[in-house]
Amino acid sequence: MIIWAVAVIGSLGALVSMVDPDGDRRPHRILVDTDVDTDDVSALLYLLKQDTTQFDLQAITVNTNGWSEAGHAINHIYDILFMMGRDDVPVGIGGEGGILPNGTILPNVGGYQPIIDQGMSTAGECRYRQAIPVAQRGQLDVNSNYGLRKAFLPQGGRRYTPLQQPTAQQVMIDAIYSGPTTVFLMGAHTNFAIFLMNNPHLKKNVEHIYAMGGSVRPNCLKNEGLDHSRECSDIGNLYPQDSNPYAEFNIFSDPFAAYKVLHSGIPFTLIPLDATNTIPVSKSFFMEFERRQDTYEAKYCFRALKIIRDTWLSNIFHEQYCMWDTFLVGVALSIMRNSNYHNGENEFADMRYMNITVVTSNQPYGALDGSNPLITGYSMPKFNVPKNGVHSGHVQMGMQDPFCLQKGKGICQDGYTKEDTGEDAVRVLLAVKAKANYDKGSPLGREFYRDFLHVINSPERTGRFDIRRQYPFHKEVLYKPDFGKRMRGKPTVFDMDMSAGDFLALLYLLKLPVELIDLKGILISPTGWATPATIDVVYDILHMMGRDDIPVGLGEAFAIGQANPSFSAIGDCKYSKAIPHGSGGYLDSDTLYGLARDLPRSPRRYTAENSVKFGAPRDTDNPELRQPSARDVWKSIVDSLDPGSKITVMTNGPLTNLAQIILSENASSMIQRVYIVGGHIGKANDTSKGNIFTVPSNEYAEFNMFLDPLAAKEVFTSSVNITLVPLQMQRRVNSFNTILIGMNATTQTPELVFARRLLSRLWQLQQEHYRYHHMDIFLGEILGAVILAGNSHLNQTFMSKPLKVFADGDLETAGEITVDEEQGKQVNVLENINPEAYYDHFTRVLGDHRQSAVLGSFHEQERLWTSGPESMNIGHNQNL
Repeated sequence: MIIWAVAVIGSLGALVSMVDPDGDRRPHRILVDTDVDTDDVSALLYLLKQDTTQFDLQAITVNTNGWSEAGHAINHIYDILFMMGRDDVPVGIGGEGGILPNGTILPNVGGYQPIIDQGMSTAGECRYRQAIPVAQRGQLDVNSNYGLRKAFLPQGGRRYTPLQQPTAQQVMIDAIYSGPTTVFLMGAHTNFAIFLMNNPHLKKNVEHIYAMGGSVRPNCLKNEGLDHSRECSDIGNLYPQDSNPYAEFNIFSDPFAAYKVLHSGIPFTLIPLDATNTIPVSKSFFMEFERRQDTYEAKYCFRALKIIRDTWLSNIFHEQYCMWDTFLVGVALSIMRNSNYHNGENEFADMRYMNITVVTSNQPYGALDGSNPLITGYSMPKFNVPKNGVHSGHVQMGMQDPFCLQKGKGICQDGYTKEDTGEDAVRVLLAVKAKANYDKGSPLGREFYRDFLHVINSPERTGRFDIRRQYPFHKEVLYKPDFGKRMRGKPTVFDMDMSAGDFLALLYLLKLPVELIDLKGILISPTGWATPATIDVVYDILHMMGRDDIPVGLGEAFAIGQANPSFSAIGDCKYSKAIPHGSGGYLDSDTLYGLARDLPRSPRRYTAENSVKFGAPRDTDNPELRQPSARDVWKSIVDSLDPGSKITVMTNGPLTNLAQIILSENASSMIQRVYIVGGHIGKANDTSKGNIFTVPSNEYAEFNMFLDPLAAKEVFTSSVNITLVPLQMQRRVNSFNTILIGMNATTQTPELVFARRLLSRLWQLQQEHYRYHHMDIFLGEILGAVILAGNSHLNQTFMSKPLKVFADGDLETAGEITVDEEQGKQVNVLENINPEAYYDHFTRVLGDHRQSAVLGSFHEQERLWTSGPESMNIGHNQNL
């Protein structure tokens, strides 16, 4: 039996519901669920330009298991809406609800994991997510919008705030409960599938679903009479395709969710690769767009397209990069305008009905190989799926799943939107091809090219300003100190993973006299508590403190051994899966717990700009703005040293950067000493445990060692001198109450105020919600910087111990450190400290007026940009 999701019913229903008793047509109410990729941004701006008497955007929810990370995505959406004067649109993201082993879906599941992998935490595996590149040309570029976001978009008043941010599920419920709603799905279907599964009583309010995703038979349109299974191989767009040549990213990100949405019985229109492959960003369209940028939103969209083109690895950008989600919105709106027609007639795409399903597992069905979380370990399968049904086969475990690679050919079909004539098929309306421009003489070969440029450049409902026009005296200025002839202290490099404690340690280091510590550079490890795009917060801290002279290098995106050997842009998450994606994890680190937007905006930021000199396929417009790598910064510091000088390194995260520098640069001879914050030393008479709270089977490791155990092993077997500040000692100085009492009694410099606000928020969150029970982990991370400074009055004592790191791939022991008299390396271990003296010292340093902030906050920067520099006395201290 075929389930009939017939557009006729949806269109007639929409027509009736859109007419009130007086005969006046009400606007179509629209909810958008998006992963905030670049084409989604263009699609959203195109939608926001529409006449609101026809199309009323009710809400936006953010898909958090796709191309963007939650913390970056939510503030990106807020800034777009602010520019467009639409702060009235609710935005939902995440949520801390879970799914019980019996399949019960609790309220406010955040969608951070695909439904089949969702448990009670926002931490977890990345079986589908690992198909998406993490760094350049992937999440890093999407999260920063290739470096354009902060350079262009204005900053409004809305922002992510912990425990106050509306969740995706609540925003969906509120919008759909309020009346008949059309849903646009521009990413994985996780959020909406959870909504349908948990709110069946509201399904009647969903008039129609439009989704971009899937791939039915895009390469077979000229061969319709042939055997499609043979002619349509390699029809997806995953890369590399050696494990799954059938899937498209949006559907592959959560095949089970897509299946549930498709089989919901709600009228469904799909815009698959079949259609979007026929509307690439052609050269003629690109050139016309370059010529026509009459609005802020047009400028923003074009600049994003241009940097993508300029950094595209091949020379066929104009054939490969398509108008995916933008085309979805164009087709959907055109169909909705013509709702009196019954077959999806529209201006932009040829349509047809097809019977399809979504493949969620691979045959043979009923195979108990441990890959399928719906079946494995249950006497009754989760969500009551049939034991031997279409959901019971092998589920792809990742991009290197051996099951999917047989005889050199990829056989897995997870996420394939497959034609089907059996009982599992659903009849849907499908776009198959973009229509040609009705003006045969136009260089714009597609009708939608013409319409998009017309709409995005229309003076109606246009953006109000960009960041430069938002303020009359906007000017980007670099602040650099003048140390004159002052003696310099020991050359120091700070290696950080951008956890909350790392930023507090950074502020402390920036306050120390340059005669004591000469901070030469900062290395960023993206293998820890924050995602790579959070490097912008580091730049903002340095800008606030007047230290725009300090270089910042971005490290490798994966722990050692985790990158895909055939395509290093993607990789596994064997260790990083321990970090929660939601509250208390990436969401909060990437927004620094909602406070990062209070920092002044630095002229320096991550950009995708690049140069042939550094291996890029071509020079971009501003190659001088290229983001340096960690190794680039290390090399430049080594080259700048006086003869005989060596570098002191402090690490506050996984040891990925340091291990790779030691391996590739033979750097041991250039390192004076390494101060490592992390590690838990197992002792026979010590019953204390480690802190990997998301991996209960690992009882004795500490996060910094666990997140890259091979790197830790490399460093601990090298010849460098090491001082270790272990977890046991960090726990001696993790009293929020004590340190905050001292801060409240100290001179309130801008940096101390920011640190106090951050610590107060961490403590408050720890008391209010169980997801924040681990906040004192970050408070202890400050200790390493204080020990590095060598303050004798803290009464610190050390002991040399032979230490060994476990790194054999076993998650139960990964990152553990033990005393090993035979194989261990002699390490100087901090054994004791005076906590009271430590708290007092830290607060006094941050409260010292010397080397204080140049620009105290974004609010202060706003006043400067609004009233002009002569109205303010910039520099709270300076005395640099």
